[in-house]
Amino acid sequence: MRFEHAYFITGTAYAGKSTMVKLLAEKHGGITCEENYHNRLLPELDPADFPCVTYTRDLQDWHDFIRRTPQEYAAWSEGAAKECEILELRILNDLRSQDKPIFVDTNISLETLKTVAAPGHVLIMLADPAVSVSRFFDRPDREKQFLYRLILEEPDPERAMENYRQGLKLINSREKYDRFLHAGFPVILRDESRSVAETLALAEKALGLESPVPSKAQSRVIPDHFLRSKSLR
Repeated sequence: MRFEHAYFITGTAYAGKSTMVKLLAEKHGGITCEENYHNRLLPELDPADFPCVTYTRDLQDWHDFIRRTPQEYAAWSEGAAKECEILELRILNDLRSQDKPIFVDTNISLETLKTVAAPGHVLIMLADPAVSVSRFFDRPDREKQFLYRLILEEPDPERAMENYRQGLKLINSREKYDRFLHAGFPVILRDESRSVAETLALAEKALGLESPVPSKAQSRVIPDHFLRSKSLR
């Protein structure tokens, strides 16, 4: 199974993946599959088959989510990513019949992407692990701010925040960063001095989208001087 019209962006937190998926879809008349787009299937899922994904659906007290140990949080995140891959592939298969490019902020593993993505249709976006952790709550999106408020409601917010950040460190480890960096796909590194428009241009170059969406995009590896130059604000 190969998705010829899908363009996948994966990587670490706070690298700009969601922004690029939205902008690419808007500019190229495509379908946007944003972060957690698999949630559209959530109501129908059986906890026995998808225990990690349905954990948040069935959670009675969200404070329990942030009170888990870092190890529990990291194990849940890894399990959820594997379950999300199954759901994403199901949704993407349903979208195959639509004659539009699909831009995906994905949880699909690097190994699977190598088999289901067309050549040149995967881009990795990375932020330094320390940035992924320290600026995790800087984004205005609803989910991140909801978790931030929960942490502030804890009896000892400082301790609760430190506990949560330790979990984020496990999820955004240097080992995982390096795995993305050396996966063989084009990479854009976050750089605060680069504008959103400049990052979009790099993403288009990497995905072969410098002109209207082609039927068969060729693989483009971003030169090292691009990677070291500049990033998404």
